[in-house]
Amino acid sequence: MELLFLSGGILVVPVLAFVTSFLFFPGELLKAYNWFWRRKLGLAVRYSHSGSYRFCYSVRGTPGGAVPSLLLLHGFSATKDMWLPIVKYLPKNQHVVCVDMPGHEGTSRTGAEDYCIQGQVLRIHQFVKSIGLDKTPFHVIGTSMGGNVAGVYAAQYPAHLCGATLICPAGLVYPTESEFIARLREMEKSDEPESIPLIPSTPQELESMLRLCCFKPLKLPRQVLRGLLDNRIPNNGFYKEVFMEIVGEKSRHSLQEHMHLITSPLQVIWGMKDEVVDVSGAEVLQKSLPNCRVDLLDNCGHSVVLERPRKAATLITEFLSAQEVGNGNAKKLS
Repeated sequence: MELLFLSGGILVVPVLAFVTSFLFFPGELLKAYNWFWRRKLGLAVRYSHSGSYRFCYSVRGTPGGAVPSLLLLHGFSATKDMWLPIVKYLPKNQHVVCVDMPGHEGTSRTGAEDYCIQGQVLRIHQFVKSIGLDKTPFHVIGTSMGGNVAGVYAAQYPAHLCGATLICPAGLVYPTESEFIARLREMEKSDEPESIPLIPSTPQELESMLRLCCFKPLKLPRQVLRGLLDNRIPNNGFYKEVFMEIVGEKSRHSLQEHMHLITSPLQVIWGMKDEVVDVSGAEVLQKSLPNCRVDLLDNCGHSVVLERPRKAATLITEFLSAQEVGNGNAKKLS
């Protein structure tokens, strides 16, 4: 059974003929398949609280084994389920925690103070304490917006971590401007309101976003696109609020401003064809942190979790193993 996942938070769907004929509730079908795939991978959905604030997360395994726990932070407008393709290829005995980021899916939706990068870091720290993940050092993994949050978290809470993996992280000053950043600059100059490329509201805009995020074009049936939009459109106002916070002055370069404080072993994974945040950001991180490991993936765009899940999982596992033997600084091109 083939799966498609998008790290921008788009889809989990079996590519089978019956999907295209599912006319009435395609969005509900996608949600049902998320449930099915979580169960197949042994993930259970749980809730934790910090005061009145609720976190939703999925978990597999228990902490305290031979390998560190993994905390996975998803990207903008995604959910905890975006990590399912990678979890599939991680060791079965690995303690894995995938949390819905502030305001996303089952985690409390509050206000702008929680959606800027620093606000998200503080909320993730609350989550870590609420489930006792800070009792032993753990490894944090983040992609895109989640990579920005993971990097700043590593800078501010080094005692809690044994390492960090940043996948195509936002929050840097990129030597080369990406297609997405170029579009944003044009939007800023224009007096005409335009749709944000990562917040689609029509099938055409969704297809455009998929082309932006993935190196290889995805050809999806009309009903699948409809299902994706059915699930996203009710949240578009929230997505816009988050987007304006993470591209605002306080958050735009958060990782850039904090990266020199990262002391934990660091791995950077990046798609060479990333058109959302340019791969030149990997060089920025390596210049600041020369001992970090950089893994660059050919024929891969921004959606590493969708396009190269097996490879990404293998690289993460190798990095964790290398830390155990004290040899985690090798640079590898893939």
